[in-house]
Amino acid sequence: MGYHHVDPDDLDSTPDYPCDRREISDAAELAALHLATYEMAPGEQLPRVYHYHDSREEAFYVISGTLHVETPEAEFVVEESEVFVAEPESPHRAYNPEDAEESVRVLGTGAPKSDIAHPYDPDDEE
Repeated sequence: MGYHHVDPDDLDSTPDYPCDRREISDAAELAALHLATYEMAPGEQLPRVYHYHDSREEAFYVISGTLHVETPEAEFVVEESEVFVAEPESPHRAYNPEDAEESVRVLGTGAPKSDIAHPYDPDDEE
């Protein structure tokens, strides 16, 4: 059996990422599940790019603050203690608006971990 007790605040932030990202999956040696915390100051976004996955299901649980998620259909406003779920092949971009009054902290999870993100350009849909 394997168990891991991880405090994300003890982990190093992912270098060259658009926000403060703490990778729990690697610290816990998870093979199938992506798990990380993200803290976005006003004007920062969670992913590197607006994107989608072929088969990964993603969920973002808002620990504190308010998360905004842009999709081709609408913008979602996800409040503290709420969850946003993106199904496979569903483009999305989670962010904290420039005019936000506070940071937003999110626990993000997705599986399978190995399903890479594909960039999505909303202008290509027009």
